[in-house]
Amino acid sequence: MAQKSKAYRAAAEKIEEGKFYAPAEAVTVVKETGSKKFDSTVEVALKLGVDPRKADQMVRGTVMLPHGTGKTARVIVFATGPAAEAALAAGADEVGGAELIEKVAGGYTAFDSAVSTPELMGQVGRLGKVLGPRGLMPNPKTGTVTPNPAKAVEEIKGGKIEFRVDKHANVHFIIGKAGFSGDQLAENFKAALDEINRAKPSSSKGRYIQKGSLSTTFGPGVPLDVSVL
Repeated sequence: MAQKSKAYRAAAEKIEEGKFYAPAEAVTVVKETGSKKFDSTVEVALKLGVDPRKADQMVRGTVMLPHGTGKTARVIVFATGPAAEAALAAGADEVGGAELIEKVAGGYTAFDSAVSTPELMGQVGRLGKVLGPRGLMPNPKTGTVTPNPAKAVEEIKGGKIEFRVDKHANVHFIIGKAGFSGDQLAENFKAALDEINRAKPSSSKGRYIQKGSLSTTFGPGVPLDVSVL
């Protein structure tokens, strides 16, 4: 097992062993455990009581964080004509049709989100092996396949995040930066949590949120009291 750094061990000592923290308290602790060298990203990990192998228990959605993510998302758009021009005007980092599709097919993935107009999805669909494993494939359910890519770009740049349960029934998402105020992080967390609770499949039985933790980049996880989530 890799040796934990001195900074990591010092941060871990601020977390009371065996204790599970309410969200507001966890936010306070996680701000104290963030790196002093850079503004760490604050992340949430939840274990859900669902079976992702069943189509009706796939938890997926999007949410606009009221205070944004603290980072500028890199967004590419598969579009041509007026839609492409509008996406560029909205702040898309790269826009294109066949040439951009070929670039991504060649392994280009230096972006955080991909948006496509419906008419190009027939071509974009073959990028599944590149975009699928990274959770970057445009999808109408998350608003990233749309005839109005400019609006999608504005929302993503403005703090819209996507969440999706993985094959182990875990959901990971960010709620901001350690430099945010405690209230900002708590409000972002609540907004995301409300949406995840709304996405609970009707076929899911028993406790929906089984485990959870809050952490910063490279920092220790603060266990969450799931009874209040």
